[in-house]
Amino acid sequence: MLRSPARLLAILLVGLFVAACTDTAPKGGGDILAIGDSVLAWNGSSDQAIPDVIEQTLGRQVVNKAVPGAQFSNDNALFSAVGFDIQRQYPGGRWNWIVLNGGANDLGFDDCKCGDCRAAVDSLIGPDAMTGAIPDFLMKLRASGAQVLWMGYYKGNGKGSFEGCRDDLVLMERRIARFATQADGITFLDSETVIDPQDPTQFASDNTHPSPKGAMLIGTYLARAISARDGRSQ
Repeated sequence: MLRSPARLLAILLVGLFVAACTDTAPKGGGDILAIGDSVLAWNGSSDQAIPDVIEQTLGRQVVNKAVPGAQFSNDNALFSAVGFDIQRQYPGGRWNWIVLNGGANDLGFDDCKCGDCRAAVDSLIGPDAMTGAIPDFLMKLRASGAQVLWMGYYKGNGKGSFEGCRDDLVLMERRIARFATQADGITFLDSETVIDPQDPTQFASDNTHPSPKGAMLIGTYLARAISARDGRSQ
């Protein structure tokens, strides 16, 4: 769908504002980096986003570069430059851990729009679970020396956005989980493990994103996994 120049400018300005509100990455890297979409960014204005919970639980510095609306692969150069491409959120440098998520906006915003998105899934991660944009990027992050943790999406409560994407997201994340079992230093954890779709208090008012309670559950779950894997106490 074509967008007017005014609409493109408005979206770009919003992107610049959002990107400016993300954490500043220390030059050369740091301890824990979070990149991704709105699930990781939500509640950040009150320091209750999932990465904030990881930081508070572990007592370690977490830099959160996640941007609402970000796609894993965004072909628009202007949008990707201001954080709407998750791969472009990575600032480089050396990190002990990189926590990330993504993919829902690729299926929801692109041509398939949560319909038949198998081709989009295959481009992100192929049926062999070894090829595609996601495995390539995860191996790039791993090559930097970081431990990498992919956070899977939780099941929605049936009232929010992306409900039509559920089958393709499950397919995508099954492939990511398979990839992680074959790649040293890469972990897949499903936030669905700790989110109860029947508990409305775990969802924000839009019925899509995590409430502070939901973010606390997920962040604590991820933090404990990080602590267990690198042997550092919480």
